[in-house]
Amino acid sequence: MQFNIQGQQAYCYTGGKAFNPALPTAVFIHGVQNDHSVWALQTRYFAHHGFGVLALDLPSHGRSTGSPLQSVEAMAAWLFAVLDAAGVRQATLIGHSMGSLVALEAAFQNPDRVRKIAMVGTAYPMKVSDVLLDASKNDEQKAIDMVTIWSHSSIAQKPSFPGPGFYAMNGDLRLMQRIAQQHGERVFHTDFSACNAYANGEAAAQSVKCPVLFLLGKNDMMTMPRHAGTLVKAMPHAEMVQLDNCGHALMAEQPDAVLDTLFAFAKK
Repeated sequence: MQFNIQGQQAYCYTGGKAFNPALPTAVFIHGVQNDHSVWALQTRYFAHHGFGVLALDLPSHGRSTGSPLQSVEAMAAWLFAVLDAAGVRQATLIGHSMGSLVALEAAFQNPDRVRKIAMVGTAYPMKVSDVLLDASKNDEQKAIDMVTIWSHSSIAQKPSFPGPGFYAMNGDLRLMQRIAQQHGERVFHTDFSACNAYANGEAAAQSVKCPVLFLLGKNDMMTMPRHAGTLVKAMPHAEMVQLDNCGHALMAEQPDAVLDTLFAFAKK
C-alpha cells in the first residue's frame, strides 16, 4: 500500500489483505537498517485474524523514498502522517529496537491516538558504541557483520533454522545489505545516530498511560534486557515477557513465540 507523504512515496505492507481502517489497526515499526519484511509472519497473522495491518517502511528504507529521518521524534511525527493518510484514528503500535523508541515517542506526542504499545528488543538510553557508530559511517559491511553476530543468540545456527528455507543470520545480513544497495550508506549511520541521540525516553515513558508490553530476548547483546530498566521503572503497569534462546533478532529467532505474545497482547 502506497501513500504520498510530503511528496515522497511511503510504503506499508498490509499482511496480504487489503487494508481496512474500520478494523482495529496494528502498526509495525522496524529497526535500524531494516524494513517491513522483518514482520512477515506476525503481520500476515494479524491481517488474517481481525486486524488492519500497516507495516511501515520508514523513509529511505525498503520501498519508501525520501531521505532518512534524523531523529526518533521526526519518525514518530511521520508515523502520524501515515495514519492520517490511511484514515486511522487510533492504533496499537508494535516497534522493534529503534522502532520501539518510535512507538514510545508517538505515544508521548499524541496519546489519544495510541491504543497500546509493544516494545520489542528495546533499551533506553539506546546508546550505540563508538566502534559501531563509526563503522556504520565509514565501513558499512563491517557494521553489518557486527550487528549480524551480536543480534543472534548463537552463531551455531544451521541453514533451515528455524524452519525449512529459512536461515536467520543470513536473512538479516542480506536485508541490511539490500537496504544499503537501495538507499546508500547514509541510512545505517543516520538510524544509529537517531537512536544514540534520543533523550526523551524517560519523560515519554512517565507520560504513557496506555497498556504496554516489553518483549525482550534473554540473550540480547544489542539491547540487553537490563538496559530496559529505566523504561520498565517508569511504566510500572507494563507487562514483560522474556524469551529463552533469543537475542536481538527476536522475530527471526523465535517467530512463533513473538507472534503468540504480540497477538495475545493486542487482542486483550
